[in-house]
Amino acid sequence: MRTLFISLLIILTNNIMAQNDPVTEPKGLNIGGSTPLFTALTQDSSNYSLADSLKKGPVVLIFYRGQWCPVCNRHLSNLQDSLKLIYDKGATVIAVSPEKPLLLNKTAEKTGAQFTLLYDKDYKICDAFDVTFQPEKKTRFIYNNALGADLKNAHSDDSERLPVPATFVINKEGIIVWRQFDINYKNRSNVDDILKHL
Repeated sequence: MRTLFISLLIILTNNIMAQNDPVTEPKGLNIGGSTPLFTALTQDSSNYSLADSLKKGPVVLIFYRGQWCPVCNRHLSNLQDSLKLIYDKGATVIAVSPEKPLLLNKTAEKTGAQFTLLYDKDYKICDAFDVTFQPEKKTRFIYNNALGADLKNAHSDDSERLPVPATFVINKEGIIVWRQFDINYKNRSNVDDILKHL
């Protein structure tokens, strides 16, 4: 019965867009712009520095919603399956979520991700890349109750904000050379496009 309930709620949300007000919609940083440098905690609570990573080569930066999101998990699993192709181009992959480190570990378990997962405390990275938004109340209810997101406790505050799922390819000079950004959460980057722009 619970499975049927969850399925019905997911069907109801399939056509819900993340925002309704085009003035307040996030736009994402543009190609050709400089990347904000940041530090953050990884899934094992160690420190990560984007500046240090860029010294070694280009970075593929992915924003995802959380371990509760089946589309995110599928996307990250696909990236993991092709990770060697990205590494062969000299790049690294990082994936950013506002979920706390314990939940980042759940993402790693669900997706098999062997790349770095980062905790975006207080949405600082999401805000810097202009991908932060707040879903509508009814959408948040579905995420929390049907998908088990528990956004108020999973994040650093109870605002229940999320990132637009997006991918940025950043060159060694810290310039964004490609991006995939779409407020429709079902649309994600693919490995072929990432490889073309590394």
